[in-house]
Amino acid sequence: MTRGAVSFIWLLLGLLLLALAWLAPLERLIPGPFSAHMTMHMAVVALAAPALALGVAGTRHDPVSRVPGLFPPILASIAELLVVWSWHTPALHQLARHSNAAFAVEQGSFLLSGLWLWLAALGGPRQGPRDRPGAGIVALLLTSMHMTLLGALLALPPRALFAAHHHAGHGVPRLSAIEDQHLGGAIMLVLGGASYLVGGLGLTARLLRSRQSKLTAEGAR
Repeated sequence: MTRGAVSFIWLLLGLLLLALAWLAPLERLIPGPFSAHMTMHMAVVALAAPALALGVAGTRHDPVSRVPGLFPPILASIAELLVVWSWHTPALHQLARHSNAAFAVEQGSFLLSGLWLWLAALGGPRQGPRDRPGAGIVALLLTSMHMTLLGALLALPPRALFAAHHHAGHGVPRLSAIEDQHLGGAIMLVLGGASYLVGGLGLTARLLRSRQSKLTAEGAR
């Protein structure tokens, strides 16, 4: 399979994941409004965004190769931290749940911050600056840590932080507000933490293979 075909498959997968996140009736499939919202969030930043980034990384459409200065991995990681934590404060989360405009801004900021980080970590030419892969690894592992921390903070407290806008809903049997929050936190902890951890480890493996190939080539001279 050619590299172009692989990139096309990644792009198609990313778009399909976005469609499932934004168009699927998650509140009819998942037993709580907060956990459904969290599933949508994780599908956008931890699944669709890396798939889309893999679809363009290293191709002629890769923005990192054209303007690398706009994609500093550590800064992108900090920006995503601020976006994610801000939208999970009770006030902003409630605003996004009750305002279509705020919901659109929330989801758009999730996608853009996720794409910025994943492209910053995975994009650019393979023979680019030596510090980019290392910075990408740090950025992804830092994001894995803060996603895990936020997930734990949502999954462990004894009282609900988002009870004011919890509702019974339809479909599968509903959870109480605190059970719904705990499930949502667990979804973030598992999907969010794992996705960025796998990305960081994969980038580490790529970097080690690249350096091993260079050492082998130098030894053969």
